Amino acid sequence: MHPDKPAHSPPATPLQPRKRAILVGASSGIGAALARQLASEGWTLALLARRADRLAALCEEINAAAGEIRAVPYIHDVTDTASVPELMKKILADLGGLDMVIYNAGIALPTGFKHYEFEKDRRMTEVNYIGALAWLDPAAAIFQSLGSGHIVGISSVAGDRGRVKNPAYNASKAALTCYLEALRNRLTRRGVHVLTVKPGYVATEMTQGQKGMFLVASAEKTAADISRAIRRRKQTLYTPWYWGWIMLIVRHIPSVIFRRLNF
Repeated sequence: MHPDKPAHSPPATPLQPRKRAILVGASSGIGAALARQLASEGWTLALLARRADRLAALCEEINAAAGEIRAVPYIHDVTDTASVPELMKKILADLGGLDMVIYNAGIALPTGFKHYEFEKDRRMTEVNYIGALAWLDPAAAIFQSLGSGHIVGISSVAGDRGRVKNPAYNASKAALTCYLEALRNRLTRRGVHVLTVKPGYVATEMTQGQKGMFLVASAEKTAADISRAIRRRKQTLYTPWYWGWIMLIVRHIPSVIFRRLNF
């Protein structure tokens, strides 16, 4: 299946309803693991990423395992926000409807303690936060009108406080967390579920080679936790679970002490 010419998924019928989702940032790491997890549970997926070869390979793997089309690839750079409205319309037509949108795209560009690099900070903000607005704003409008649906944003424990290592990354994740909370407060009364996911350290390409990581989880474990949280309609998920307790302590460390830490 060529990623520029995605095949249509099988149509849903009253006797065979299909859960349909858009997963932005799906070609590797948590996104790829989550795509496999959701497809195994019967979801039909529009998978979005920049890397055409990886995206095509992932869709072929998922569809071969399912024996039918469960994953349809769409090449997309989340910084190209102008293309989102038309791409959203195309995906809605291809899937025949929509039940969930997951924003998983994210980058962490190292800056170092003594350097301030605006271009890196701008790039992280565009990918981690602005791209999320471009996809989740229209998703919120669709689900609000339907009175149902799931919105999932993959944030990070890094957004709970401003750490010294990467201020812009922390800020982009904090902005996403706050935005998702505001969406939840708006949409819960309309029957729409909004989940904020805050992983700790996960073994992915983005974190490969990073120093100081501890309690590292696999992408597959993280994906399984996210899927369970979606089914249970949780509001916030720390994954693995112990990060909830770790960050409870971190959030309550007095600023006069926290500013001296390298955590």
